[in-house]
Amino acid sequence: MGQPAEKQRRATYADLEAVPPNKVAELIGGVLHITSRSAPRNALARSALLGELRPGARAPRDHGHGLPGDWWILNGPELHFPDRGSPDDTDVLVPDLVGWRRERMPELPETAYVELAPDWMCDVLDPLTEEYKRQVKMPIYAREGVRHAWLVDPIERTLEVYVLGEDRRWGPAVVHRDATRVRAEPFEAIELDLSVLWAS
Repeated sequence: MGQPAEKQRRATYADLEAVPPNKVAELIGGVLHITSRSAPRNALARSALLGELRPGARAPRDHGHGLPGDWWILNGPELHFPDRGSPDDTDVLVPDLVGWRRERMPELPETAYVELAPDWMCDVLDPLTEEYKRQVKMPIYAREGVRHAWLVDPIERTLEVYVLGEDRRWGPAVVHRDATRVRAEPFEAIELDLSVLWAS
């Protein structure tokens, strides 16, 4: 008669901290997910989008991009959410870009992580992480009430824009392609030139 399968140990924050710094480590439902740092094409898309958004987030309304209201736009912060399967544990996610309206988060926390769910997040896709970001991370952001999500694919040259419904499900994506100029929620007050996101 066979022995019962050994129950897999839940990963902890200590396991996450032991991951080499050249990797991105996330902890979801007690499972440690390790991915590589951004490839140059992805890093370009991420940096260019941050450059388009950040000046507007800090500028007064009468010049710069003039985003409606003030925002904190951060590059790759660590987010901590309660692990719904184990109340004593934490889910740890690292989106590529994330933003909070300052009316919801007037001050940046002093901790090395943020516990308040953001108002907007953006992940840049690549063939190795696309399924994980879509199937594992996006449901967590929906569960936590993140209102706006963007997925950027620098290979397909697309920006997918999602808005969370009242049922905490993502609505259908609005997809923008190639070198178009777009106005996308929640930053529809500014026009984004998508051509700056793609390597020529």
